[in-house]
Amino acid sequence: MTLTLGEIGLYAGALLILFLTPGPVWVALIARGVTGGFHAAWPLAVGVGVGDVLWPLAAILGLAWVVSANAGVMDAMRWVAAGVFVVMGIGLIRHGGRLLSRGESRLTRPGLWAGFMAGVMAIVGNPKAILFYLGVLPGFFDLTRVTGWDIAAICAISALVPLTGNLGLALSMDRVRRFLASPAAVRRTNIAAGALLIGVGGVIALS
Repeated sequence: MTLTLGEIGLYAGALLILFLTPGPVWVALIARGVTGGFHAAWPLAVGVGVGDVLWPLAAILGLAWVVSANAGVMDAMRWVAAGVFVVMGIGLIRHGGRLLSRGESRLTRPGLWAGFMAGVMAIVGNPKAILFYLGVLPGFFDLTRVTGWDIAAICAISALVPLTGNLGLALSMDRVRRFLASPAAVRRTNIAAGALLIGVGGVIALS
């Protein structure tokens, strides 16, 4: 494996920051948990984890071919990755107080299989996900030298970080529900996450 601990740590940290930003999956987990408890919420978390493997895998395979054909693309993509994080961070800070709407109906349908598939489709059915991974992966890893073990490690991290967090949310639904009901708490979290994302973009640009 060619990945360094620094590269892996920075990527995992960025995923953790993104996870800590409240979104529709948070709302869907709470909605499912309130009606059916942890038993109803964990399939959604697992489904999201599966989806979080597919997009980075697709992005890595596609980008690896592109950058192998033109090494200069790698440097340009690193700056794109830095820009993506900075723009995301600024957006979170500007709209930090925006309240979340109720989860989409497709995310809250009852049943274990429905919950699992809703989690998968929450990621796979979102075209922004592939654009995100296309934009950020070159900022963390040199895709001209990734091996099969590297790809497996990246996909595993992409799934395990949000999966662990989502299972934690499913186990603490009452606290999360109270948190989401507080606009001030959501705003503080979004502003903090936005500042951290801008910091990640700076690290990528300077590395």
